[in-house]
Amino acid sequence: MIAIGIGCKSGVTSDDVIALVEDGLSRVEGETIAGLFTVASKSHESGLAEAAASLSLPLLFLPEIALKNVACRTETRSERVVALFGVPSIAETAALVGAGEGSTLIVPRISRGGVTCAIAKSAGGQP
Repeated sequence: MIAIGIGCKSGVTSDDVIALVEDGLSRVEGETIAGLFTVASKSHESGLAEAAASLSLPLLFLPEIALKNVACRTETRSERVVALFGVPSIAETAALVGAGEGSTLIVPRISRGGVTCAIAKSAGGQP
């Protein structure tokens, strides 16, 4: 099972989210997708909700503390994100939390059009 973590700037479009998610998914094969995961403060972003609906995936919002608990396991770092949220990458931390305990990043953060995406795989195949 994999989890897709998403970070974004305010006002992101669903098309930008979908394009980056599809890019990320092209880098993995044959995995069941648990959903899209992001920080709770992004719950007002209509582009995320529209993208999740278009992709037929659940969109789950995570508390910042959950992301901070896995921050030491990220592979990339954005100083802007650290200043705003206290974690090195929303996409990577959200993917790791979404995939569950013992998960590993299989697609580190990629970025385009104001969107970031990362993919984590759950330990033993279950989130």
